Amino acid sequence: MNTKTISELSELLAAGECTSVDIVNDVLSAIDERDGRVGAYLTLDREAALEQAEAADEARAGGQTGALLGIPLAIKDLLNVKGQPCTCASKMLEGYTAPYDATVIARLREAGAILLGRVNMDEFAMGSSTENSALGKTCNPWNFDHVPGGSSGGSAASVAADEAIASLGSDTGGSIRQPAAFCGCVGLKPTYGMVSRYGLTAFASSLDQIGPVTKTVKDAALLLEAIAGHDQKDSTSVDVDVPMFGKKLTDDHSLAGMKLGLPKEYFVEGMDPEVEQAVRDAVEHCKNLGAEIVDVSLPNAKYAIAVYYIIATAEASANLARFDGIRYGMRLDGKDPIELYGKTRAAGFGSEVKRRIILGTYVLSSGYYDAYYLRAQKVRTLIRNDFIEAFRQCDAIIAPVTPTPAYKIGEKSADPLKMYLDDILTTPVNLAGICGMSIPCGFSSGGLPIGLQILGDSFKEENILKVGHAYEQTTDWHKRKPAIQPV
Repeated sequence: MNTKTISELSELLAAGECTSVDIVNDVLSAIDERDGRVGAYLTLDREAALEQAEAADEARAGGQTGALLGIPLAIKDLLNVKGQPCTCASKMLEGYTAPYDATVIARLREAGAILLGRVNMDEFAMGSSTENSALGKTCNPWNFDHVPGGSSGGSAASVAADEAIASLGSDTGGSIRQPAAFCGCVGLKPTYGMVSRYGLTAFASSLDQIGPVTKTVKDAALLLEAIAGHDQKDSTSVDVDVPMFGKKLTDDHSLAGMKLGLPKEYFVEGMDPEVEQAVRDAVEHCKNLGAEIVDVSLPNAKYAIAVYYIIATAEASANLARFDGIRYGMRLDGKDPIELYGKTRAAGFGSEVKRRIILGTYVLSSGYYDAYYLRAQKVRTLIRNDFIEAFRQCDAIIAPVTPTPAYKIGEKSADPLKMYLDDILTTPVNLAGICGMSIPCGFSSGGLPIGLQILGDSFKEENILKVGHAYEQTTDWHKRKPAIQPV
């Protein structure tokens, strides 16, 4: 059961061919067999998961229906789930238990989904490889010597290894799409404001967005349908109608009448030739499905990394000020509040988090605000305007997700700048606030997955889901599974 998709299991459950308890037991068995090698989970709530499964089976027997009813999901460890840890993979929050549910979690509970456990991530979502976690090591299920990507590395690894039917992650600069590409999953970053951020531990509040990591595009559509929608608890949540995304994906895989933009700026210097070839083959495949391919330009995308690492670090500096050793989490006493803050934050935060707090505090400081932060916000507007212009010419944009497949563990951890540059193709989407998705489109000669990025204008998730579904259902990349031997 653990290898199946949400939509497949939903049909089996509706037909009475399996129970939710069966599914949860299969997933727990897979975790027991594999997670010693993969390392996706930080904590697992076995008893609660089985209790939720029994409740879901009773609800279904009583006539309740729903695509997510009785489906076990893994949750990235920065989303608050009442009664479960929410550590953000940091020593700073070790021992902290969430006192409330994030809005997306409340909506999953309402849909009858089962909250299986907490999966690993880069500390406070700051990183691109999950190597920055202070609480555990996560490996790529396709090759244990390689990173799963980040910061939602545990989300992608759990889904790729069939240790979860699907997962929730968060995307601030590519943190859903990049690990999905590295692990051969589907990862969807919704439009900013489409999904409530209430209960998400904030990294960069104008960039963060919660989204699904799944085995298929249809599963991503079903999960998005459940978590999207206006929330009064989040002032950035937008009041828009949420379409029935899942039902709109039909067996008609034609892309006739759709224009897909191909941005020349996304085929960057130094890109792995196998990645470029896989993406160009995918473009040709979309053309064969009836799509018209048009050239578009995003001239300011080259500034995205610089802009992102100014804005994101500035917002991180402000958001992480609350972790001070006073109210919750780690506390190391000092002779006065200043010493208490210093000792607690020095011990509680890892090196990457400290680096970003220092960078963010610097660009917000007196004398540098105008030179860095204000200028970055102006260039952000130019990046957004580039996308507005591009979407006047096309319905969606297709491009690579990353310049390379997953790299080896430790290969870039000593060179933060080198790792930052890997986000060059994903950060523009967050800066512009639009939607984006990664789907599998090939494998490297070393057997590592390659992702295709599909971008849509604000609240045009339907377009990227349609393109992704058509491509996926007429190729076999998503059907491949990593060979994982039991521990």
